[in-house]
Amino acid sequence: MKAIWRGQVIAESDQTLEVGGYRYFPRETVRMDLLRSTPKTASDLECPHGVQFYDVADGSNSSLRAAWSYEAPRATMKPVDHWIGFWEDVEVN
Repeated sequence: MKAIWRGQVIAESDQTLEVGGYRYFPRETVRMDLLRSTPKTASDLECPHGVQFYDVADGSNSSLRAAWSYEAPRATMKPVDHWIGFWEDVEVN
């Protein structure tokens, strides 16, 4: 599986997991150099799984809050602890 944003592969793995309708990639298979953590909003702080969102950026001064990771997941999300998921703006196939 690949995660592609604006024609650039930002994650690639044969070991992805689908949880809750989203595909998650192991962190070591993600181009973390293309992700920037975003400040947490009030609703982010309410997430029971300790969510951290990321902007996906390509160096062109444009960014998109399109990735996230659960930093303290509860039981249902434990399989993707610290893995990276992507919103629909990022093509995953």
